[in-house]
Amino acid sequence: MTDPLRVTIAVLTYRRPRELESGLPLILDQVGALDTDARGELLVIDNDPAASARDVVLAIGGVRYVVEPVPGIAAARNRAIDESAASDLLVFIDDDEQPTTRWLEPLIDTWRHTGAAAVMGRVVSEFDGELDPWVAAGEFFRRRSMPTGTEIRVAAAGNLLLDRAQVRDLGVRFDERLGLASGEDSLFSHELVRRGGRIAWCEESVAIDRVPSERMTRRWVLDRARSHGNVETVTHLLLATSPMDRVSVRVRSAVRGAARVAGGSTRYLYGVATGDLRHQARGLRTAHRGAGIAAGAAGHTVEEYAR
Repeated sequence: MTDPLRVTIAVLTYRRPRELESGLPLILDQVGALDTDARGELLVIDNDPAASARDVVLAIGGVRYVVEPVPGIAAARNRAIDESAASDLLVFIDDDEQPTTRWLEPLIDTWRHTGAAAVMGRVVSEFDGELDPWVAAGEFFRRRSMPTGTEIRVAAAGNLLLDRAQVRDLGVRFDERLGLASGEDSLFSHELVRRGGRIAWCEESVAIDRVPSERMTRRWVLDRARSHGNVETVTHLLLATSPMDRVSVRVRSAVRGAARVAGGSTRYLYGVATGDLRHQARGLRTAHRGAGIAAGAAGHTVEEYAR
């Protein structure tokens, strides 16, 4: 008789008690519904040194609670890896996301069928109110979708399963040099693939990202674009293997960033002239992403999660 599959679901949190109150019970329901050949646990990693999530988590019950005092999402993700050492699989879901009815099982099934080192599921946005027409025209919250089993080369960790043994054998961890910047999941997945790991897509696993009103604005979209552009350059710099490689990354990123600023600005002005909101929105977003790429080339890191 084989031992049951051991699964740890990790939720990383920082001062979001209401989101935990609504999301954790839904995850616990799916842990309890696992097949008889699997055993699951829910783990909350609180990145607030003051342990502000403790009372909420303990009131829900059935959850293992750990405080990671080192600030930054990379440190919290590594703590989840360490805390799940006895498990076969580690599954990440963000604290501001909620699982759909069949979220966990498809991730595990895809892992079983593909043998991949990581499996990424879908994230679908739902909004607290009506989107600004400018933001809606740009379709900035549209997420990718593809057939289950498709291999991908980069993954976000909002809905991500990791094969603990493969990750350990490949020696991959989240890079804490990023500190309070974003992009730790992009860097992790790039490194995973570079060392021989495979990442598979799971179309049937869906987590709902509840988008609050403060993230539905033009300013947030443009700030996010600049941050993601910056992360793109910083990731390539961290993956560079020699000083010459880093110089090459900086030069290419500076050129690419400038080209995006120019091209995006041109598209934006065309949109203004024609009254086309889509061209205005996507052009300005491209320009801001280009500015972020160029800033990374100049050595600046955007701390998206600055406290």
